[in-house]
Amino acid sequence: MDLYIGLLGCGTVGAGVVSLVRRRAGKVADMTGSRPVVKTILVRDTTKDRGVPFEHERLTTNPDDVLHDDAIQVVVETIGGIEPAKTYILEALKRKKHVVTANKDLIAVHGPEILRVAAENRVSVLFEAAVGGAIPLVGPLKENLTANEVTDLKGIINGTTNFILSEMTARHIDFEEALAMAQELGYAEADPSSDVDGLDAARKLVILSSIGFQTQVHLSDVRVEGIRHITATDVRYADELGYVIKLLAVGRDRGGELTLAVRPTLIPKVHPLAHVSDAYNALYVRGDAAGDLMFFGRGAGRMPTASAVVGDIISLIRNLKLGYVVSSPNGGAATTKPVVDREDERYKYYFRLLAQDQPGVFASIAQLFGENHASMETVLQKRVRGSCAEIVIVTHDISSSKARRMIADLKALEHLHAVECVMPVEPVAE
Repeated sequence: MDLYIGLLGCGTVGAGVVSLVRRRAGKVADMTGSRPVVKTILVRDTTKDRGVPFEHERLTTNPDDVLHDDAIQVVVETIGGIEPAKTYILEALKRKKHVVTANKDLIAVHGPEILRVAAENRVSVLFEAAVGGAIPLVGPLKENLTANEVTDLKGIINGTTNFILSEMTARHIDFEEALAMAQELGYAEADPSSDVDGLDAARKLVILSSIGFQTQVHLSDVRVEGIRHITATDVRYADELGYVIKLLAVGRDRGGELTLAVRPTLIPKVHPLAHVSDAYNALYVRGDAAGDLMFFGRGAGRMPTASAVVGDIISLIRNLKLGYVVSSPNGGAATTKPVVDREDERYKYYFRLLAQDQPGVFASIAQLFGENHASMETVLQKRVRGSCAEIVIVTHDISSSKARRMIADLKALEHLHAVECVMPVEPVAE
């Protein structure tokens, strides 16, 4: 028996879905008794070359050809963005069609509404491809790890920024040059703001935290800092000190209170996350029963993302055979956990300062650190240009509130020209 699929969008990922569904259709039919068939594809231009030959699939510019076709049971959305994807998905759900989506923006911002509409109409919404590309993250958190109280999520979940930082490290180049390389290779959009300003990673963290911590998390709950201000100088100092710089997404549940952040962080070279390079992603999950787990793989790309989409399609076909509907990311948990900005979280901190190179300046900086009870683990000082000196300090553990207070105090010092960069340092092990 054929199970008909309507595809919304046929760009890079959509074309991959068409190709992979064809390749796996016979195997899926053997496993489930239903053969997935892409029946109709919504596109903006039916004449455009999409890198895949179309056989029996119908291309259309009219969304009603997908949404109003009673023969189509599953709608796969690969358009991306909020609109018109949201309107199309809600319409599909109201017409009792199951939905598979790769749209992280939509799930992060409007996930609760979409899942509510799906539940009201007794249909499923699956979104494994929304986070981590081919890496199975949503499924394990939603199913395999439900026997655990998940306390920590930590990882590199944006391939574009990881590629940029990896190139800056390997080639000793600055941010703008590495960004241009990422754009040339197709890793970064013409407008890279969502990636380099940390918003993409924050949206993914919202999805993972909602599932892992079994509560509703909003994008506004995440403290977000991007990588635009990271320079080749910071990368060089990090290397000299035994670290690499990564954009790290961190979610913690401490006694029912959550802290959520996306920020550039110094990672010790001996830490496994330090070796996640290029456009790869990795996520650490800590559960009270399972202990520490790490998921690693390609976080984006045509076929890796298509792999997750088609995997969801296969799961959906199996669920349909069992009469099982998936419409809640957290098992219907009604618990609401507060998100707090923990002032007492303690890290080592990296400070890079630009100061006047004259007697007494470093003494005033050292005095300020002493007054704040922030001891210095490492100090580097180098003359950089004219009468200026660059001072790099790595502290012992201090609270995040103290680090923020010290930034303000440092900026007030008379002969300190700038606080160029401040980043936390991830511990080797907690």
